[in-house]
Amino acid sequence: MDIEKPSNKTAGKPIQCRAAIATAPGEPLVIDEVIVDPPNSHEVRVRIICTSLCHSDVTFWKMKDFPAVFPRILGHEAIGVVESVGENVDGVVEGDVVIPHFLADCTECVGCRSKKGNLCSAFPFKISPWMPRDQTSRFKDLRGETIHHFVSVSSFSEYTVLDIAHVVKVDPTVPPNRACLLSCGVSTGVGAAWRTANVEVGSTVVIFGLGSIGLAVAEGARLCGATRIIGVDVISEKFEIGKRFGVTEFVNSKNCGDKSVSQVLLSIYDLPLLTISIIIDMTDGGADYCFECVGLASLVQEAYACCRKGWGKTIVLGVDQPGSQLSLSSFEVLHSGKILMGSLFGGLKAKSDIPILLKRYMDKELELDKFVTHEMKFEEINSAFDLLIKGKCLRCVIWMGE
Repeated sequence: MDIEKPSNKTAGKPIQCRAAIATAPGEPLVIDEVIVDPPNSHEVRVRIICTSLCHSDVTFWKMKDFPAVFPRILGHEAIGVVESVGENVDGVVEGDVVIPHFLADCTECVGCRSKKGNLCSAFPFKISPWMPRDQTSRFKDLRGETIHHFVSVSSFSEYTVLDIAHVVKVDPTVPPNRACLLSCGVSTGVGAAWRTANVEVGSTVVIFGLGSIGLAVAEGARLCGATRIIGVDVISEKFEIGKRFGVTEFVNSKNCGDKSVSQVLLSIYDLPLLTISIIIDMTDGGADYCFECVGLASLVQEAYACCRKGWGKTIVLGVDQPGSQLSLSSFEVLHSGKILMGSLFGGLKAKSDIPILLKRYMDKELELDKFVTHEMKFEEINSAFDLLIKGKCLRCVIWMGE
């Protein structure tokens, strides 16, 4: 696709454009004209080419209490072209194609320089309605009233302003309707298997929840060479979908009755339903890796129980309700030698890892195409929300232009 170069005529000036604005919890987004201010120091203004929908957008669209705020421009999976840059911006110039990312990668702080993690110390992740450095907004309506940001991206606007810590320059030849997926969901799942868990060839993986994130974990585990990828979900039809992403076996946890998922794993081998310890014996010690992709404390505990003693890892990706608590036996933690860890943005460092994933897509290794089930015009964004809420799509790509 030919990407139009920006014009210097707008640099340093406010831009009037369209945005889809969340005005109240659960109410349809309103497409209206907004004013987007020029970038300040360390910021870039970006013309969005296309954006995709993520469940986090729906979550905060429905949410009534803080950190929900209104009016707000949601959206955080996108790709665009740099229209103008503020002072003290290195690494990108006008005309560069960039992908925004909600998790900062400033490249300079202790957290970003370390190879041990991906959490920026300078700009810790938070659901803020403001730009990260000065806690102000770059959006307002035509009456001059403030419109709030969303996770430092706000891609449901034809133009947005991003801190340089939240953008990565990418190859302009990559199809934008595929590249945008790596802003959040697909990167999170693939990265969790690749970077956080470091899944090895020949390993066994169990994935709790086969939504978009769980399927991305399966894709990542497939790329890493896992031999067995067991999907756990309440909808049996997910197995057929999961097979396209590498899922080899399936457990419908809705049919467990009062049995744990760990016990039900035995049923796929037509063996008696026994205790967790017997299951671990049957699986030759349990799964090497378990991924919780739903956001339920109870499932985290089941995932932990399914892991192999000595080296099993349970990776938590699902977002639970605020205040949810885990309850694990201190004896089990001490004697099992298992690892329980969280994975924000799949453990990826955006500026270095997103280009690697895009290259793997262009090399026909990472299969991004199968994640996109729908593509729509910007004017149809509320229909896209309906599809996602009803579970009728994995990723819906929204084209911002004509």
